[in-house]
Amino acid sequence: MSGQEDSSHQWMGGFGKLGGCVCSPTRKARASVGDYHHLPLGDGNVTSAEAPLLESAQLFPLMETKLYKRRWVMLFLFSIYSMSNAVMWLQFGIISNIIMRFYNISALAIDWLSMIYFLTYIPLILPVMWLLDNRGLRDVVVVGSAFNCIGAWIKTGTADPDMFAMTFFGQFVCSVATVYILGIPSRLASLWFGQQEVSTACSIGVLGNQMGIAIGFLIPPILVPNVDDVNELAHHLRIMFYISAGVATVIFILVVIVFQERPEIPPTQAQAQARNIAPEEYSYTASILRLLRNKPFMLLVVSYGLNVGCFYAVSTLLNRMIIEHYPGEEVNAGRIGLTIVIAGMVGSLICGIWLDKTKTYKQTTLAVYILSLIGMLIYAFTLNLGHLWVVFITAGVLGFFMTGYLPLGFEFAVELTYPESEGTSSGLLNCSAQIFGIIFTISQGKIIDNWGTLAGNIFLCIFLLIGTVMTGLIKSDLRRQKANLQAEVQTVSPAGSESSVQEYGATECSIPWQRQS
Repeated sequence: MSGQEDSSHQWMGGFGKLGGCVCSPTRKARASVGDYHHLPLGDGNVTSAEAPLLESAQLFPLMETKLYKRRWVMLFLFSIYSMSNAVMWLQFGIISNIIMRFYNISALAIDWLSMIYFLTYIPLILPVMWLLDNRGLRDVVVVGSAFNCIGAWIKTGTADPDMFAMTFFGQFVCSVATVYILGIPSRLASLWFGQQEVSTACSIGVLGNQMGIAIGFLIPPILVPNVDDVNELAHHLRIMFYISAGVATVIFILVVIVFQERPEIPPTQAQAQARNIAPEEYSYTASILRLLRNKPFMLLVVSYGLNVGCFYAVSTLLNRMIIEHYPGEEVNAGRIGLTIVIAGMVGSLICGIWLDKTKTYKQTTLAVYILSLIGMLIYAFTLNLGHLWVVFITAGVLGFFMTGYLPLGFEFAVELTYPESEGTSSGLLNCSAQIFGIIFTISQGKIIDNWGTLAGNIFLCIFLLIGTVMTGLIKSDLRRQKANLQAEVQTVSPAGSESSVQEYGATECSIPWQRQS
């Protein structure tokens, strides 16, 4: 847990104040840094693309960066916590026909057991983002896992036909936990992971939620078979509820004992700069206003909401769409949902690794968006062919791209908004997704009831097309990459040496360099 890994690190030369250490350079240091800062374009190892950064860069104290092995433990804990919450999101929707009969309620009431997750998020996201910025990552994760555990235990007492109101209340409490989850992957990745793995880490954080959705598709139809006897059905529901509550309890205990706020030494120069901002210089309200005035980011907010809102609608209404064309196939409906999510998990991981390798955020996001639209069109026109194996294939293609888009949106947002809080940018993305999720789920449900599944899916395709166009209009301003590139450029002297910057940082600031073992 306390081990550390060596990693490649970049350094920023200059002077300023950091962590209580006031750096006052000697004349020699000033001269060497000054000579470096005014390098002619194209000199030495500085490329023409890097030169503007060099000329405009403000120099900062040298900072040590480290990667800790326990970063993977933090990521794993968050992932299983997110997984537990996602299971409970869909544990009713995928067996909607059974739940409707057991509680004697309408299809819309069943849909609201899923949509309550979307509705709760909208008013609570701003205070939770404030809590994340002011109290930190650990407090948010602990509180969220507590809500998740409490909601799961409330539902253990609701396996009775007259207890739907209490079931809904338990689902509401679990939905509050979601507000403490969805904006965390990019924040956790930035706090704990290095520049070359941050997108992969964010993808893995998203994978936890997707794994929960996959389990939510697969397990409920197995645990709760479509039987006629109400008492037997109540018994099966009770088993499902107690399993969920037990898992949520174990995860809550682990989070309280093990989960940490952040590493002692930052993993990247971008994080080192972010830690340099004094608390009194940061205004939460001003940060929100800056984000709302950031046109590329706002385009991403809307396009992200359209894509993920479509995914939420498909996930919520999947059972209804499958049962309409393939009656009695509740278990296969769950398996199709599982296929969507498993394919999406592979897509998420591949997209994250690809971003870490190429840093082509806009190009990758646009390509995946276009392929999501194509996948949705294929799924819409093949659903009613009468062959379940075709549905499995087309649903897998749809899931690979539509779910694979999730970490792309998070990481692109962080790039467009750096150095604003990752939790704030992710929160606004998810708020958009929840709003569109409610609109699309209700609208598509009504369209399916009146005109069938094809019309409902074409409805979603129209909005995916709009989102594709909006993604193409986003200006790719990769601010976090510029900050890290700036660090790389500032370590290069005209002769290809790092001596002047190293001498200044090591002797005058007394900041330790990376220890090699």
